[in-house]
Amino acid sequence: MDFDYRPETYFNGTGASSLLVKLTYPESQWGEEICIFATALDGEIFFEIVDFYGNEYATKPVASKEPLALQELILLVESLEVDPETEIGNINQTLSGIPMAESNLYPQLEEYFSQKRAHFGYL
Repeated sequence: MDFDYRPETYFNGTGASSLLVKLTYPESQWGEEICIFATALDGEIFFEIVDFYGNEYATKPVASKEPLALQELILLVESLEVDPETEIGNINQTLSGIPMAESNLYPQLEEYFSQKRAHFGYL
């Protein structure tokens, strides 16, 4: 797996926002889905996490000058946090699981999480 892989760009000219990855947590009670978007603004790329409930996520990093390397995106996914005081829908319990991942920009991301799920007995 090429953890240093970095797409040339997130944007294909159709807008200033792009879906980076869709995470699905099939073991959660509701089968939660979380999407990670990149938005270009003032020469930087900002990352936004969106779920069904409208939770506020702490992203690490918040922004970057260039697309993230695969290992940086994995770290962003694995360090997702919601403030327990404002949490809606028991999302922190969901985040303790291992997601299934889909990404057109990071083709190896799905394989990484599939292997991790298999190793921890999810499959």
